[in-house]
Amino acid sequence: MKKLFWREHLPLILFVTAALFVVLLVFWYDGYDHPVTAAYAIFLGLIILGGYLAFRYFTHRDFYERLSQPIRSLEESIKHNESAPLPTALSELMEEQYRQYRTVMEEWERRRKEHMIFMNQWVHQMKTPLSVIEMITQEDDNDAFKSLSEESDRIRRGLEMVLYMSRLETFEQDFSVEPVKLHEAAVEAVHENKRYFIHSHVYPEVRIDSDLTVQTDAKWLRFIMLQLLSNAIKYSAGTGLKVTMQARRTEDHRHVVLEITDRGMGIPPSDLKRVFDPFYTGENGRKLKESTGMGLYLVKEVVHKMNHQIELESEPGRGTTVRLIFSG
Repeated sequence: MKKLFWREHLPLILFVTAALFVVLLVFWYDGYDHPVTAAYAIFLGLIILGGYLAFRYFTHRDFYERLSQPIRSLEESIKHNESAPLPTALSELMEEQYRQYRTVMEEWERRRKEHMIFMNQWVHQMKTPLSVIEMITQEDDNDAFKSLSEESDRIRRGLEMVLYMSRLETFEQDFSVEPVKLHEAAVEAVHENKRYFIHSHVYPEVRIDSDLTVQTDAKWLRFIMLQLLSNAIKYSAGTGLKVTMQARRTEDHRHVVLEITDRGMGIPPSDLKRVFDPFYTGENGRKLKESTGMGLYLVKEVVHKMNHQIELESEPGRGTTVRLIFSG
């Protein structure tokens, strides 16, 4: 606070001091040669300047303190107790800016909520005709219906991603921790991806102890498993190999590790650091046009919010392993 005060008034101090010496210099060249009186005049001038600076400091002390200290909230920035004209005018200006800012933000928040409500309703509305299409395609095994079934699965996965992405903004209101059996959750996730496995000629393998339990949110864990399985199937489609889900406790029994391993194309080393970035598809995404770059990003966001951990290892041509680490 003091440093800011002196930095602001240093030009004034230099100006007044220079002005006093210039006035004395003029008198000196005019023949006035009483140094004691001259020194006394300079002293009085400096005393008057010091009095002004003291008055300025004490009347603007709160103002300089506000400018020197970092604020913790926007509301704190508009608080003021000063009566001096400049701090009062600045505070009134900041209050007006804050009111305008609040008005704009409230309008954007209203639009965002309307958009989220619309998206949720739209996704649920789209699920109804999609279910009808799936029922129709199940009744016939010809190639056209199989192709239609594959596309409907792809649409359903996309709708699920949109729905969960909108829910992510209100995660804290839609989160409940409970004991979840990993084997049951894994089997359900595999069952939901059953047709995707069949169409892609990839085979699931679940090697999880039926008694292994973790503390997490069942619904969000389902979303994570579906996304990771979907990625594993997509990047190993046509290989005829297995996608393995296995889990184990760590040696200190403080964590449970769930691994999902595919034997597909793998991820190039240059892409590994960015696979969790939003909209990043990388080299593999350019080969597979349906990649959005949002699956792993959403998984990482959900895992972080649930206080779990996620790791990824991959080797081109040999596959990818994703580890989900549960605490406790």
